[in-house]
Amino acid sequence: MNEFEELLNSVGDVKVGDVVSGEILTVEDDQATVAIVGTGVEGVLTLRELTSERDADINDFVKSGDVKELLVVKQIVGKESEGANVYLLSEKRLAARKAFTDLEGKEGEVVTVKVLKDVKGGLSVDFNGVRGFIPASMIDTYFVRDTKKFVGEEFDAKIIEVNAAEKRFILSRRAVIEEESKAQRAEAFANLHEGDIVEGTVARTTDFGAFINLGGVDGLVHVTELAHGRVKKPSDVVKVGETVQVKVLKVDEEAGRVSLSLKATQPGPWDEIEEKAPVGTVLDGTVKRITDFGAFVEIFPGVEGLVHISQISWERVENAKDVLTVGQAVQVKVLDVKPAEERISLSIKALTEAPARKERSNDSDKDGGQRRDSKPRAPRRAPKQEYTLPETQEGFSLADFLGEDFDINNF
Repeated sequence: MNEFEELLNSVGDVKVGDVVSGEILTVEDDQATVAIVGTGVEGVLTLRELTSERDADINDFVKSGDVKELLVVKQIVGKESEGANVYLLSEKRLAARKAFTDLEGKEGEVVTVKVLKDVKGGLSVDFNGVRGFIPASMIDTYFVRDTKKFVGEEFDAKIIEVNAAEKRFILSRRAVIEEESKAQRAEAFANLHEGDIVEGTVARTTDFGAFINLGGVDGLVHVTELAHGRVKKPSDVVKVGETVQVKVLKVDEEAGRVSLSLKATQPGPWDEIEEKAPVGTVLDGTVKRITDFGAFVEIFPGVEGLVHISQISWERVENAKDVLTVGQAVQVKVLDVKPAEERISLSIKALTEAPARKERSNDSDKDGGQRRDSKPRAPRRAPKQEYTLPETQEGFSLADFLGEDFDINNF
């Protein structure tokens, strides 16, 4: 009778939240019947309360005669319990409670978690049986729209908050990525020097250029440094994920910027231009730009030469736009090449025959043989005459002798 009374009194000792010892009585249909040791009360342990694996076999976890430490989750009432005191027990939740207790005070530590499913506002993850939550803003360094791709993955995350009483367990994957990036960034900047040729991966393209991941830091290849020719869209030159060789133009660790050049690692259009376009060569080209002083004609990809306005036509040209249009195909002759200055002079008119010069009219047949536009000539001087005075003549002056032929200006 004393043992029976003790057994009846022990029934009231089982409460929700208690940790009890349970002996497995039977295993059937994904659940086990459990005798709560020392109480005379039975409980139910389902496969769901043993593991989170959906396709698991309960027989791999329990068998008759096993004694397990279990958590009393709730009391089962109604038809299912048939008026008896039956309790739902859980091994999984007990492990989670212990894990929660172990996690308290460990904010800031990095642990490995497994993503269970994507939920509203983030990801539901598991760490040693503890259900945790990673907000969408803490998944990566950028906003992640497709969270489903992480389901089933395992990765490191930093513990942000642990509250066992409220069952709050918040983690951040972004914090781990940022710390790793910071270390990689410092190492990358230490190894980058202006003039280096380095290998990187195209991370993304924009209207003004392409960002290249150099392993810890992204460098920018401005649109003007993508190719030797003109580039309309960076995506026409490089593709995301493509591996490229780039030259380091400038490193600014304080600002966190690295300027790169793709075209500097590629043969330039002006290389060996003297061999490709020696003076006197006739080439096909396309008018690319027209200015007040002439037109620029592309003769090779990335190579433009100037046709000065004086070299467009033998006739006087006031404005190059009156003769040429952008996109027009023309033939040009190379007049001068300066590779160091990347300048080349071209001519269109040199390929056409110069017009014949107009003959000047002979004015000698008119107006007595004098040119109309010539100045009047000075009158010719009369030839000097020599006179011999007779020795016998005296008292005559030279003027008297010469008379009207005397002119002081003729002497």
